Amino acid sequence: MALPGTSEKLSHGEPTFFAAKKVYCMFANNHHNDGHVAVWIPAEPGAQEALIRSDIRKYFRPPYVGVKGWVGVELSQVSDDELGMHLSQAYRLIAPKKSASADKNVTTRSNRVYDHEKSKIDEALNHAQIKRVKNNHW
Repeated sequence: MALPGTSEKLSHGEPTFFAAKKVYCMFANNHHNDGHVAVWIPAEPGAQEALIRSDIRKYFRPPYVGVKGWVGVELSQVSDDELGMHLSQAYRLIAPKKSASADKNVTTRSNRVYDHEKSKIDEALNHAQIKRVKNNHW
């Protein structure tokens, strides 16, 4: 991904994205035959429950990390823009403050800056394996 300090490694057989040495996004391709092709991302306190309640087809509580407030995002149910927003928020929750500050405040900046941030997210999605899975090119 093109977010500052991001790296991708296989973890538990799936692409996993790190900010420094902390995970902020895990790809899950039908993990233990659960039927989800999704990403698992951290969410702010209370957000997991609210997201799941808002659309149970789009969001779910993933195994292992769900108890820590992470949320599963079903890739077939979100647009690229929405996925990019979720990934950017997850990154800002996990990345070291110095790295995250270089990519923060997408929702509070002007539209011009938001568009710039969105283009960075779009670039990241174009290069990430999760983009290929979403478009069934895996």
